[in-house]
Formats: sequence, C-alpha cells, structure tokens
Amino acid sequence: MIPFFPKQLANKAIYIYLGVLTAVSLVFFRHAMSIDFLIMGVMWVTGFFLLSNYCSKKWQETPRKKFLISIFLIALGIRWVWAIFAYIYFFLKTGMPFEFSAGDSIWYYEETLGNVHANIVDVWNYLFVNTDSISDSGYVFYLSLLSKLTGESILLPRLVNSIFSAATVLLIYLLAERNIGEEGGRLAAVFACYMPNLIFYCGTHLKETMMVFLMVAYLERADYLLRSKKYNILTIIVPALLVLSLFTFRTILGAAAVFSFVTALVFTNTKVIGKAKRYVLIGWGLLAVFTVTGGTIVNESESLWDQREDNQIAKRTHQTNKGNQWAKYATGTVMAPMMFVLPFPTMVDVDEQYNQQMLSGGNYVRNFLGGFVLIALFSAIFITKNWRNLSLIGSFVIAYLGIVSTSGFANSERFLLPGLPVLLIMAAYGVTLLNAKNYKFIKIWYYVVPVMAFAWAFFKLGSRGLF
Repeated sequence: MIPFFPKQLANKAIYIYLGVLTAVSLVFFRHAMSIDFLIMGVMWVTGFFLLSNYCSKKWQETPRKKFLISIFLIALGIRWVWAIFAYIYFFLKTGMPFEFSAGDSIWYYEETLGNVHANIVDVWNYLFVNTDSISDSGYVFYLSLLSKLTGESILLPRLVNSIFSAATVLLIYLLAERNIGEEGGRLAAVFACYMPNLIFYCGTHLKETMMVFLMVAYLERADYLLRSKKYNILTIIVPALLVLSLFTFRTILGAAAVFSFVTALVFTNTKVIGKAKRYVLIGWGLLAVFTVTGGTIVNESESLWDQREDNQIAKRTHQTNKGNQWAKYATGTVMAPMMFVLPFPTMVDVDEQYNQQMLSGGNYVRNFLGGFVLIALFSAIFITKNWRNLSLIGSFVIAYLGIVSTSGFANSERFLLPGLPVLLIMAAYGVTLLNAKNYKFIKIWYYVVPVMAFAWAFFKLGSRGLF
C-alpha cells in the first residue's frame, strides 16, 4: 500500500499539463488563453500536485488530532486568501466583485438584500411555502440568515463559506477513513485541501460551497449510521435533515442521496451493518418516503426526471443555434461512459468562457486523477471485491453523475462538482492500491489525459468553425 502521493506521479502530472497547455496554445495560437488564465492554470496544477506530494508524505506519522487541526487551518487559510484575491480580481475585470458572466450569484445576492430586514417567518414562507419549487431556496435562506450578521457585505459571506469548505475537508477525511482506511483517508483529505475546484467557489457568491458541505456531511453521517453498532434518534435524525436540505439546494442531488442510502441498506455486508439494524432503517426509510410522497420535493423530482431528455435536447439545440455545430453529438450515450473523468479542461479562448478558463487547471487535475478512480473501481469490483461496503459513496456518485451525464450539462463543471469529493476519495484509494501491475495502466493514462485535453480544444473550436 502506498500511503502518500508519490513525487514521480506529481512531477509527471505537471510535465504533462505544461506540455499539453503549450501545445494547445501554439497550435491554436489565435485562440490562446490570456496570460492571467495561463498563470492560474499553472498555479492550480503545480500547487495541487507538489503540495499533495509534500503534505501527504510529511503527515503520514502525524498524530490524528494534530493532522486534522493542521489541514483545517491550511485549507481555511488558502480559501480566505483566494476569496479576497477573487473579490479584487473580479472587481478589476468585471467592474463588480462577481465572476465573469455572473447570473445566479448576483440573483442570490439580490434576493438576500431583499430579506436583510425581513422577518424570518416571512422569508421562510416566501422560500418554502408560497412556491412551486424549493431548489435554491435553501441557499437563499442560509444567506438571508447570515445577512442578519454580515449586513449587505459581499465578502464576509464568502469568508464564512470558506470555513464550511475547510470543514468539508475534515468530513471527507472521516468518510474516507471509514471506507478506505487511515492512509487513504489522509490522502483524500490532502487532495480535498488543495483541490482547485473546491477552492474556486469560495471566491464566488454561488451555492456550490455550501451544497458540497451539506452533501459530504450527509454521506459522512449516513455512513456513520450504517457502520456504528450504536444508534439512536439523533444519529437517525441528523442525516435525515441533511438529505432534506439537499433537496432545497438541488433536487437531483437529494434524489441521488436517498438512492445511495437505500442502495447501501440493501447491499452493505451484514457484518458491517447488522441484520436487525438493516430492518429498522429500512422501515424508517419507508416511513420517511411515505411522509414526503406527494409533496413539493417528490413532485419536483418527478418533473425533472420526466423532462431530462427534453432538457438535453433543448440544451444541445440552443448550443447548435449559437454556432456550436458539434454539440448535438454530446449525447448522454457518449458522455455517460466518461462521467468519472469529466469535465474536460477549457484551454482555449472561446465564447468568453472565462470562468471555465480560470478552472482549466482544476479540471485537468480531475482528468489526471480519473485514472486512479478507474483503478479503485476495478479493484473494488474484481480484485478486493469490497464494493458492497463502498456501496453508499459508490452508488451516490454513480447515480448523481449518471443523471447529469444524461442531461444537457454533462461537461458543466458546476453541475459535476457535487460528485468531486467522492471521486477524490476513490482517487486516493486508487493511489494506495498502486503496484507494478496496475501502474502499467497509469502509464497508458499519461497519454490519454493530454489527448482528452487537446481533443476538447479541437472540439470547442472546430464545432464553431473557428479554424
């Protein structure tokens, strides 16, 4: 077992990124990214891999409590620095402290402004009672409560969100430690600490940071409930409330969370969950389902599921009408098999997709780690055959990414983000399983990753007839 991220892998990942970034920029020179986006990409990639190697090796023997305190403080410090930098950077670039082409984030902020001086009961009725859809309501309600302390400030809520993002790192450790062991748990936490995509949203007003926190908190508490020999009303109520909160952020996320818990109840080994507790939780789960059936949550979930194919067709048609002629080929059948490595990095300047260019390095990190995710999946199913005991996190990520891949947002980084924490756990597991035999696959992956990045740049430009 390899308990840390090897320097050889870190260096190789950086060299490949620099090589493919240079190649894309030279071949498609007229559409090369601006210097600031190039610098950000290099910063994200080198920072992630070098720090993951250094810290995972340094913290191997660090006492558990000291490790958790250290990684929390470092994660928080990085996120606060980024939040302040992004505030200034976006203001200089766009004239306001919001990301490029800001839509949802401005809406969240304006909704909050309207609720600053409102009565909490009125805000609750407005968001959850007198509405046909509760998706997004949870985040607006959270911001409204926070505004009672922060007023009309834009930066302070982002600094508070950063605290939750740093706490997410600790939750990922706890979840991973129970599923893949102490070494894998620490490595997953290190990955999460330095993961560019998780850091990026701390500098925006978008809901992703809080949504990911609640999602990981749910998985961690649900996993604890399944594995703990002792359980009570509190250990049952907490994950139930967390999963309900997910529906108020993104409906399909809540649906995937419920599916994962049911799957875990059915497939988790009896030695882990216990026969009596399995029946108790199944009975409680059925009662909970019957309680919410027919309500807003179920109706909204059914509507989204029924319209998933129409949404995909509409999205592809819209992209085609805008000049993206090849978008019609990005169907669910094509994108679903790639769901563990998506999204691809945007390394060219096209359609003013500046946010995607800022995150090109982070998406490359996801692509590179995807090889280790595949090793973990293969091992869990065919070698160690412990997939049953990983069924909670496994079924969640497969269900959620599967739903997204069949929608019109298969390569949308924002929509794919909730699956990232579990993928980081699986990537860490894959690294710990490295040996001479499966390293041959990673050697092949070294060639697959740059091909994906270059092909995506070709696709984005070619589909618009720009070369």
